[in-house]
Amino acid sequence: MKISRISVYQVDLPLEHPYWLSGGRLKFEVLDATLVKIETDDGLVGWGEGTPWGHTYVPAHGPGIRAGIETIAPFILGLDPRRLLDVERAMDLALPGHLYAKSPIDMACWDIAGQAAGVPIADLMGGGSRTPRPIASSVGAKTVDETRAVLDRYRQRGYVAHSVKIGGDVERDIARVRDVESIRLPGEIVLYDVNRGWTRQQALRVMHATQDLQVIFEQPCESLDDIAAISGKHAAPVSVDEALVTLQDAARIARDGCAEVFGIKLNRVGGLTKAARMRDIALAHGIDMFVMATGGSVLADTEALHLAATIPDANCHAVWACQDMLTVDIAGGRGPRNIDGHLHLPETPGLGVHPDEEMLGEVVAHYG
Repeated sequence: MKISRISVYQVDLPLEHPYWLSGGRLKFEVLDATLVKIETDDGLVGWGEGTPWGHTYVPAHGPGIRAGIETIAPFILGLDPRRLLDVERAMDLALPGHLYAKSPIDMACWDIAGQAAGVPIADLMGGGSRTPRPIASSVGAKTVDETRAVLDRYRQRGYVAHSVKIGGDVERDIARVRDVESIRLPGEIVLYDVNRGWTRQQALRVMHATQDLQVIFEQPCESLDDIAAISGKHAAPVSVDEALVTLQDAARIARDGCAEVFGIKLNRVGGLTKAARMRDIALAHGIDMFVMATGGSVLADTEALHLAATIPDANCHAVWACQDMLTVDIAGGRGPRNIDGHLHLPETPGLGVHPDEEMLGEVVAHYG
């Protein structure tokens, strides 16, 4: 089996509601998605998706994915997509770094490999739990009242896990954390995501002021150096996501004890092949995980669910999903959907969902 053709689509994914990070620091209304279709000489077709969260969030953007694929494509045409490590090495040789540009190709190859084997991707990776994973909402709001309103909207949809965005103002952040904890329901999972929005002193002030609540803070500071510098000065569990990009990052976090939780974002780290190594480092060091795409359609959510299913139930807190934030559905209702705030692993071979090509518009690039 060989990769015979690669087609690239660009799709705008409008958000249902305007979305803010870090207490209003960054605003987003539309996501720029790149869909990749890989065809093989024996007729199997795989799909991948790369959807960065805009272009101001981290060093990743939609045009960058498409430019990266243009560079990579000649080096993977003719390869066997089931030989994931061969494809990974070819991409890394053709374009060092730029992991987010490689993620949709990796995803499409896993889709083909699962179809060829006749099993879901999670089972192909070694075995998938059928325990439905809680979907973590993403509560991007600027005030306490707005945060309550967004939480209520997600609770009405059955969500039991929430990622509440804070950061940028110490007193406001303390008030928001205390307010959310005061209305937190039994069994709810809440993560307070700073999105790198605190300096070291701001982080310590909020962590000390809320230490009686025993909450988890995600990416409290800009870098791993910042997080490591304050790690011995507070008692709050920390999750790392924006600073978790490479396997070297994962190894450092585990070795130095910088964090107790990994937030693995598949698009950022380069896809399932590289993310699986991070998962294993986390499990070997007693580090729990949240799993997510960065953004995107039900395709990206499904990929995240497959990785989450390979993590023992006790170590996987939730799967962050974007599909309920969008006003368009490129898969026509197919794939895992929100059922009482959880996603259920698809039993179909490969990824388990493909887009409706008529909704994708024209191909922006062909290779092969």
